[in-house]
Amino acid sequence: MSRGRRSRPRAFAFTALARGRGAGGSRVFWSWRGMMRTTNGSAVSGDSGIAAVAPASRARRRLAWLRSDRALAVLVLSPSIIAVAVFIYSFIIWSFYISTVKWNDFVPNYTFVGLDNWITLFSDSRFLTDLRNLVLYAAGFMSQCIILGFILAVLIDQKITGESIFRTIFIFPFAVSGIVTGVAWRWLMRPEAGLNLLFHSVGLDFLRSPWYTDPNTGILAVSVAGAWQFSGYVMALYLAALRGISNDLREAAAIDGCNTFNLYRYVIIPLLTPTTFTAIVLTGMGSIRVFDIPAVIGTGAAFGADAMANYMFTLTFTSLKYALGATIASVMILLSAFLVVPYLLSMRREAEQ
Repeated sequence: MSRGRRSRPRAFAFTALARGRGAGGSRVFWSWRGMMRTTNGSAVSGDSGIAAVAPASRARRRLAWLRSDRALAVLVLSPSIIAVAVFIYSFIIWSFYISTVKWNDFVPNYTFVGLDNWITLFSDSRFLTDLRNLVLYAAGFMSQCIILGFILAVLIDQKITGESIFRTIFIFPFAVSGIVTGVAWRWLMRPEAGLNLLFHSVGLDFLRSPWYTDPNTGILAVSVAGAWQFSGYVMALYLAALRGISNDLREAAAIDGCNTFNLYRYVIIPLLTPTTFTAIVLTGMGSIRVFDIPAVIGTGAAFGADAMANYMFTLTFTSLKYALGATIASVMILLSAFLVVPYLLSMRREAEQ
């Protein structure tokens, strides 16, 4: 402290914090003798002075919170959170509720029936066939997308000439509508035309197949059409992951005498595990909710090419059995949760690490 300047008592700091308004609008301050006084000299009790300061402090705290990053995040995310809660999660809850009532007619009937709709559904032969078709479609669709997508990504990652052209050609089917894909592949897989006619013309009759008309494996033919459309997207995922692997790892493996096969087996593929997990979740979700391609190709013989979403649409909008349709929707939601929840938990663990 400089010489000649009088030091202020410590009570002065408290004076600045304790200022407020007293009765009649007079300013309140803390006197040098430790008593609350107004500007007109009247004494004020300590409790009333503190009460006068409290609203001003709360206002300052609110203003500071509004200026913080947390307030900005809340303001930016609130519209999206509200929209998702209203238009997605509320309808999920509504579907589960409708699956427990007796609304199987045009007129709404909210009589609670418990699990009767679930028991009826799992006793339905077509629904059981659709469950079998779901397993077969998922096995064929997921394996084709992941294997083809990985192979195409590895080929394009070799820095070939015209890479952008090939990348565009492979990913173009993903931009095509599912209805268009279904129409094209329905013609290609007609037993008397399309691929069978081509095989017959070149003398490869052993490759001819009933395709989607087979009551046992018709859904596998539908999975071919779905994989043709979606494998380009999986290729893009793998290609982005391959480009993210440092060249130092490849060079170090080559110096250690690692050939190409062992390089991908012991270095590249393990590093692509998160991408493969993402591809499994995406293709699994696509298998559960597939609708457009099977709807266009048809249910096939004995519903051999039918899909669960197609049966849900038929029950809800053709037969007007809204409760049974909501029950199928609830089953699809539960199946999707088995895929999504582990994926979200793994992402959370990675973020924490």
